[in-house]
Amino acid sequence: MDADEIRSRYAAGERDFRDADLSGANLSGVNLSEANLNEANLSEANLSGADLIVSSLSDANLSEADLSEANLIGAKLGIANLVNANLVGANLSGAELSGANLQNSSLSGANLIGASMIRINLRDANLSGANLSIANMIGADLRGANLIGADLSGANLIEANFTGANLSGAKLYRSNLANVKFNKADLSNADLTDANLAKTDLSDANLDNTNLEGTILTLGKSVNPSPVS
Repeated sequence: MDADEIRSRYAAGERDFRDADLSGANLSGVNLSEANLNEANLSEANLSGADLIVSSLSDANLSEADLSEANLIGAKLGIANLVNANLVGANLSGAELSGANLQNSSLSGANLIGASMIRINLRDANLSGANLSIANMIGADLRGANLIGADLSGANLIEANFTGANLSGAKLYRSNLANVKFNKADLSNADLTDANLAKTDLSDANLDNTNLEGTILTLGKSVNPSPVS
C-alpha cells in the first residue's frame, strides 16, 4: 500500500489499515483521524502535520518517522516503537503512550497534557519546552532526557527515573515525585513548589536556585545534593 492508495481508501470511508506497510511513505498533512493502524509499519514515514486524532497506532512501528506538528489528540500509541521519531510541536494531549519506546525521540514543544505514559521509555529524549502537565508517568524512564523548561506540573511521576536528566527551569509544582530517582540530575532553577518528594533520591543532584517551598521531603536513599543558593 502506498500513500495515494491509503488516501483514496480513507476518502472512500475505509478506516481499518491494520498491519499496513507504509514505511518511508510521504503522508504529510494526511487525514487519518480515527483510523486503525495497529501494528502498521510506518518507519521513516513523513506524517508531519497529519491529522491522527483518536487514531489507533498500538504496537505500530514509527521509528524515525516525522510526526512534527501532527495532531495526535487522544491517539492510542501503547507499546508503539517511536525510537528516533520527530514529534516536535506535536499535539499528544490525552494520548495513550504507556509502554511505548521513544528513546532518542524529539518532543521539543510537544503538547502531552494529560497523556497516559506509564512505563514509557523516554531515555535520552528531547522534551525541552514540552507540556507534560497532569500526565500519568508512573515508572517512566527519563534517564539522560532533556527537559529544560518543560512543564510537569501536577504530573504523576511515582518511581520515574531521571538519572542524569536536565530539568533546568522545569515546572514540577504539585507533581508526585515519590520514589523518583534524580541521581546526578540538573534541577537548577526548577520549581518544585508543593511537590511530593517522599523517599526521592536526590544524590548528586544540582539544586542550585531550586524552589522547594512546601515540598513533602521524606528522604529515602543517600542524598548529597549540591548546595542551594
